[in-house]
Amino acid sequence: MPRLNIKKHTICTLGSHCALQVLKGAKDEGFKTLLICKKTRQNLYQRFSFIDEIILVNEFNEMFNTTIKKIISRENLYIIPHGTLISDIKLSTLEKLQIPIFGNKHILKWESDRKLKQRLMEEAKLSTPKEIKNKKQIKNLSIVKLHGAAGGKGYFLAWNEKSFNIRCKKLIEKKIIKSEDDLYIQEYSVGVPVYFHFFYSPLKNDVELLGIDRRYESDIDGLGRIPATIQQNINLDPTYNVIGNSPLVLRESLLYDAYSMSERFVAATSRLVKPGIPGPFCLEGVYDNNGNFTVFEFSSRIVAGTNLFIDGSPYSTLLFNIPMSMGRRIARELKLGIKKNRLSELLT
Repeated sequence: MPRLNIKKHTICTLGSHCALQVLKGAKDEGFKTLLICKKTRQNLYQRFSFIDEIILVNEFNEMFNTTIKKIISRENLYIIPHGTLISDIKLSTLEKLQIPIFGNKHILKWESDRKLKQRLMEEAKLSTPKEIKNKKQIKNLSIVKLHGAAGGKGYFLAWNEKSFNIRCKKLIEKKIIKSEDDLYIQEYSVGVPVYFHFFYSPLKNDVELLGIDRRYESDIDGLGRIPATIQQNINLDPTYNVIGNSPLVLRESLLYDAYSMSERFVAATSRLVKPGIPGPFCLEGVYDNNGNFTVFEFSSRIVAGTNLFIDGSPYSTLLFNIPMSMGRRIARELKLGIKKNRLSELLT
């Protein structure tokens, strides 16, 4: 058998979100690396020697013009999707794209559509917040969200129809949404926010937990630094824009249920969105005071919270004897797929 030359294969991603760990992990596994980068960020990414090639664009949707598409259509090149790819490129364009994308690009539609997202979580028998189908039904504290990978942008709290209307009007005035039809309402779940980073390997038929994080959101997390008496006298609608992430280690007794949730989710994706969900995904929710987990979101690709663990996490260390980031885990799965001639199970 001829020796495998991984350097003939290229891993590519967009210059944002988690590009650094994706390309660092690719280089650690022996791949060539390619970055599609906005000109305004060139000064950042050109600092890193593990990026072999940079293609500069004004906007990310330029990656589909004739010249750039020809470059990224070359043989043995694989695109790693992340949140920016979903938010900046039309899903209809991605679904028609012939360039190999790691994972299941069709499930990105289910992540971006709140109705489909809820259906998939229910299929997986995950405990989820109550969906509120009409603003007139808001009776308790609720959270109102945008569709898609918005990173918390535009989210707000409402406790009745009036409070919903006030905040919805502001989003329309700022042109963040066109109408209230662009919003999704859930009852607010009280608890500790926890974000699980899982990886499903179809080549090993196994789910791995690689890390856990919490998100730091402005301004909602910063409000805790302001005394309650002062909060009542300031005109502030807290936002949920994600600013950063912090690591978290879960009580070990809760890990069994975490793995069970992930396995049910993988099984549900294989039934509803074939071929399922090869690669990274994130289950996002809160633990209540009884240790019960309510899942309010999922992400069907790598999430930015994995950037905490470029040198590995307490959980990846239990599985691997080398520092294993999510980016490197993706590259390793691609390498195994190449060796076993099973790439078709990892790409769409």
